[in-house]
Formats: sequence, structure tokens, C-alpha cells
Amino acid sequence: MHRKRGKPLGLLELVAIALGGMIGGGIFTVLGISVSIIGVYTPLAFIISGLLAGLAVYSYIKLAVYYKDEGATYSFFKRSFPKAKFAGALIGWWVVFGYISTLALYAYTFASYAISGFDFADNDTIRKLVAGSILLLFTLVNVWSVKGMGKMEDIMVYLKLIILVVISFVLINHADTSIPRLLQEHEAINISSIFIVAALTFVAFEGFQLVINAVNEMDNPEKTIPRAIYISLSIAILIYFILSLGAILAIPFEDIIENQEYALAAGADKVLGHWGSDLVILGAVLATSSAISGTLFGASRQVSVISKDGFFPAFLSKRKNNIPIYAIMTMSTLAFTLVLAGNLKVILEFSSVTFLLVSFLMAFTNFKLYKETKSSLFLTIIAMLGLFISLCLIMYYEFITQIEQLYFMGSLYVLLSLGAWLFTKIKTKV
Repeated sequence: MHRKRGKPLGLLELVAIALGGMIGGGIFTVLGISVSIIGVYTPLAFIISGLLAGLAVYSYIKLAVYYKDEGATYSFFKRSFPKAKFAGALIGWWVVFGYISTLALYAYTFASYAISGFDFADNDTIRKLVAGSILLLFTLVNVWSVKGMGKMEDIMVYLKLIILVVISFVLINHADTSIPRLLQEHEAINISSIFIVAALTFVAFEGFQLVINAVNEMDNPEKTIPRAIYISLSIAILIYFILSLGAILAIPFEDIIENQEYALAAGADKVLGHWGSDLVILGAVLATSSAISGTLFGASRQVSVISKDGFFPAFLSKRKNNIPIYAIMTMSTLAFTLVLAGNLKVILEFSSVTFLLVSFLMAFTNFKLYKETKSSLFLTIIAMLGLFISLCLIMYYEFITQIEQLYFMGSLYVLLSLGAWLFTKIKTKV
């Protein structure tokens, strides 16, 4: 009698995949931008952003357990609104390009930290070439093996968590100020600015959805999905809070703001010396690496599902050993294209807007099905309101501070909508 073999990804691997996506795009990417806007209130913004992510998580988990579909966001909407073909295709295009933009964000951040100790740290061409190289490396890892990717993700994520906790407490231990003193030294911030930053940093918690994309590679999804997502979200909130607190207590704000793209490394070098900078760089490299790997793994499954439905080119649905190799390679290529075309702040803001928008639509979908998914109507409505208000706050911020970026994001959404419309037309004619 043969023992039934389990699926390749257990709770440990799934938590690692989610944390890989979240922490890789989090503190290393958004710290400098957050401090430049709200200063001492940065740790508070991370907590608010985490609570906002918790609202989004609720509906995702309920829908994931109800549908058990690796297509995740796209499939949940498609199956809930079967007659809305164009809307389903549109969400598919939005969410996939959101993942592509976060891949670009992680790769750009990886490169910024990886070269931060060299004389050419500010050379944008070298930074972009390094970003392309790390995308290529993890494309090969994900094409190689699911189990191999999962084990590598375990090692990278849990090692980086240890390093980040060490960095946090070392920074706090080297604090040369206190929160009360910082509050006295810096002028008061409008509370709306804190909520704007919380909305801008929402992308720091993007990654929990990747657990759902792995539903076919896990055992007992009814229990595993909620556990993996809630555990990873709680850890991410804690890490962001203590690391951002350590940073603002030990590193002068001007240093964080001046070196936004590798703020922690630059600050740690001055405060802790060369070993401190090296430790931060190691943590950042591990964090962004695991984020790239986890995002490629999860998002490529979603691309394959959408392609199979006819809303992406057919070749993207092809798999080898259940691995969507063409989807993985295409996502990496497009992410590198975005690295070449954009900059850190534009990519960050587009990613946050996209995932806030899609999370709102998931909350709306859960609202429609709350009886079937056995959801709390109160929590679902609160989630819809919180996500919608956050989306409006980002739009307002863009409008009053950098309207050209709003035009850029609007142009991207027009192009994505056009692509979804064309494939919907082609599918309708077939």
C-alpha cells in the first residue's frame, strides 16, 4: 500500500511566498518616500496600511476558500459575474500588469541596494542592467522547479526575517533621539497626509494574494490559505513597524530622504559603520530576491488561467511539468521593459493604485456573495469603504503634487483597457 504524496508547498513555503512578495516591496522601497512626506509618523502609516491590507485580505480569503481557483482575482470576478466578459478581462489585465509593475519595483530596489556600496551607485544604466540580471536569474529558478523554488524561497525569506529583526534592534539601540523629541522638532503633519502615505504604501503588503495562486500546489486549502495569509500579514506589519521605527530614531531624516532609493543602507553606513551597511544590503538583496521569485511564481499561474480563457495570447497558457514557463518569461521581460522606461516613484504609485483598485473590486465581489462565502456583511462594507477612500486619497495626492504622473498612469490604464477590449472582441467572434 502506497502512502499518498502531499502537494509540494506546505504552510512554511506558502508563508514564505507571501512574505517574499510583501517584505521585498515594502520597507526598502517606500521608507524614503514616506519619511519625505510625513517624517516621524512613518511607523504609524505602516500600521494603518497594514490594517487596510487586513480589510482587503478578508474578502480575498473568503473568495479563495469558496472558489479554490488558482486564477485568484481574475477568476473570482469572472465566476461571480459570468456575463461581464469585458469587465473580467479588464481586471485580468489590470492585476497582471500590477504584478509586472511590482516585479519592476523589486528588481529596481534590488539593484539600488546591490550597487549602493560602489562608486557607480548613482549610475542609472548600471542599476537597470543589474535589475535585468536578477529578473533573469529568478526566471530560470521558477522555470526549473516548483519544489526547488519553494525551498529556495524558504531559505531566503526566513534568513531575511532574522536579518531585518537584527537590523531593527541594532538601529533602535543606536538611537540618538526619541519619538517625543522628534515630534517637538518637526512641524505638525495634517492627518490626511498620514492616510495618503498609508495608501501609497499599500503596495508594501501586496503579496498575500500569491498564496491563492498556489491553491493547486497545497493540501487542505480551506485551512491553509487563511493561516498562511494571516500569519504572513501579521509578521509583515510587525517587521515594517520596528524597522521603520529604528530607522527614524537612528538615521537623520535628511539622509533617508537624500538617498531614497537605498535609504537604509546609506543611513546605516553613517550610524553603524561599514558592517551595518553590509547587513542592510544583505537584508535588502534577500528581501527583493524572494519578492521577485514569489511574485513570478504566483502571478504566472494567474496569467496562464487568463490566457486559457482567451484574454491573453494563447501561448502564455502552455505549461511544462505544470509550470507556465512562457508566462514566467513574458512577465520578466515586460518588468524589465518597465524598469527601463520608468522610475521608482512612478512604479510604486502605479502599483499601489492598481492593487487598491483590484482589492476594492474583490471586496465588492465578496459583498455580492457574502451569504455564499459566509462573510460578515459589516466587515465587507467597511473594507469597501476603506479601500475606496484610500484610492481617492492617492488620486488627490497625484492631482495636487504631480499631475504629470497622473497622466502617465491614466495612459497606462487606457492601453490596458484597449488590450482587454481587443481580446474580448476576438473571443466573442470565435
